Amino acid sequence: MFAGSTVWLNWSDSAADPYEEGPEARGSPEARISVLPFGHCWGTAMNEKSWSERVAHLSRLAIGCLSLTLNAPLSAQTPPTEPSDSTAAATSAATAAPGPTPGAVTPAPRLGPGSEAVTGSGVPTYKLLRYDEDYSYLKDPDRRTDFWDPIKYIPIGDREDWYVSFGAQLRPWFQFYNNFDFGTTPGPNAFLTQRYLFHGDFHFGPNIRFFGQLVSGLENGRIGGPLPDIDENVFDAHQAFLDLVQHFGENDTLTWRLGRQEMLYGSGRLIDVREGVNLRRSFDAARLLFRLGDWSVDGFWSKPVLNRPGVFDDIPYPNLSLWGVYAVRPLAWLPDGHTDLYYLGYENTHATFDKATPELSTGYELRNSLGTRMWGHPMPWEYDVEAIWQFGRFGRGSIEAGAIASATRYNFDELPLRPRVGLVADITSGDRNPRSPNLQTFNPMFPTGAYLNLANPIGPANFIQLHPTTDVRFGDKVTLLAEWAFVWRESVDDGIYGPFVGPPIRTGQLSRNPFVGSSPSVTLTWNATRHITILASYVHFFAGPFLKETPPGKDMDYVAFWVDYTF
Repeated sequence: MFAGSTVWLNWSDSAADPYEEGPEARGSPEARISVLPFGHCWGTAMNEKSWSERVAHLSRLAIGCLSLTLNAPLSAQTPPTEPSDSTAAATSAATAAPGPTPGAVTPAPRLGPGSEAVTGSGVPTYKLLRYDEDYSYLKDPDRRTDFWDPIKYIPIGDREDWYVSFGAQLRPWFQFYNNFDFGTTPGPNAFLTQRYLFHGDFHFGPNIRFFGQLVSGLENGRIGGPLPDIDENVFDAHQAFLDLVQHFGENDTLTWRLGRQEMLYGSGRLIDVREGVNLRRSFDAARLLFRLGDWSVDGFWSKPVLNRPGVFDDIPYPNLSLWGVYAVRPLAWLPDGHTDLYYLGYENTHATFDKATPELSTGYELRNSLGTRMWGHPMPWEYDVEAIWQFGRFGRGSIEAGAIASATRYNFDELPLRPRVGLVADITSGDRNPRSPNLQTFNPMFPTGAYLNLANPIGPANFIQLHPTTDVRFGDKVTLLAEWAFVWRESVDDGIYGPFVGPPIRTGQLSRNPFVGSSPSVTLTWNATRHITILASYVHFFAGPFLKETPPGKDMDYVAFWVDYTF
């Protein structure tokens, strides 16, 4: 179906940009990635070898991976275990999902960005969102088999549905960098970060619930001190929210969730808990969670929380706001199919992008995102494909941006070591003209904390990624993952950006070379017990021509080792 087709994406307005310069003013046209209007997306043929053609090939590759999945023999597909990004995980259930079971088999790692951080964070037997756990089954004393079970269900009074459940996570994390940020901090640097989370989940019958979680994050030894919002928060309230549930019929519910809370949608490309750095992300939010038949629909307004280094001093980010509607339902015409449909609104009153002058670079950003995601686990295949269109305004110009992201994996469960082979392929748009007030740079907003790998040197804005992966499993407890990410700039008129919201970390105006570099990594994860997960990872980044032409552009090394204890 896709063999002879050409897919060409277009992030710009259909009308010509009045600020657009001729090719001679911007350098060689062969060095530039050219894009057509988004409305002309499909069916445009290209006759010249250029970076735009390579972007189109990458788009076809992402869709082709999905087509391979759809054409896989159904006779070879077996029902999978519940995926970690199921409907319940994508839009938090009004009543929590069942808690861990003793001796649970390690599930398939998260598909797509952030997989190493998630699988190394105690989730084989515990939920990534701890408020999704439900320990009401422990009211039966005969089902209490674990050391911590007595504090997982503590009745309040004489009613079985009034109870409190306690839990915690402790994670010391040794890190080593050589040439952090490609040499901005030159030479070696070894340091220790620590994270401690403690929560209480209070249920007052089936309709009222309070969930609270405290955090302590510490950093020792990083050159230059702790990274703001990332490394250090001595003691604070990470989550504190109230659920009020209304029931309609047997299974339909509406939950009002008010307060500070973690949010995770889809595969974490746009909104994630940010596992993969020391401090996770939470939001001060008001949410409505609908569960209507096969539909799960969330509506919310929120502000991300700014982690500050003191005691009980965290505040909502003054400049940032996020709101939206996110819906998930099964999709019958895809194998084990599900679809996400969403609108997200984003405001940054002081945003910065890579423009030619300070007046053009910084301004008010109001961005709207419309997206859809199709995903499933029709074993032995797994697939996750997402398309996003962004529009709005920045300063005195308009925004027109977009992204296509995919992750596909095949499981060879019948072979020794049960290998899995996968491919991540992403394209996010970059700015076309630094002298125009109009902006085509994609904004990932609040993505996973390990989009590329655990070193996470750059983020998915003005970004093309081809990222093959393979892993093998030694029994049910040990997984060895090997990856190699290859990264280009989508537009040579734009720079590269950090992993989270912020200004560019390298301008694009000093180099016409699109190749940023490549990054192999190896990660070993050992789920030693129900409570202990040990992770060790090595990452190298080979600096490409773009980094060398926008110095410092040194190769970078990174080593991580952590022990995660969760109960």
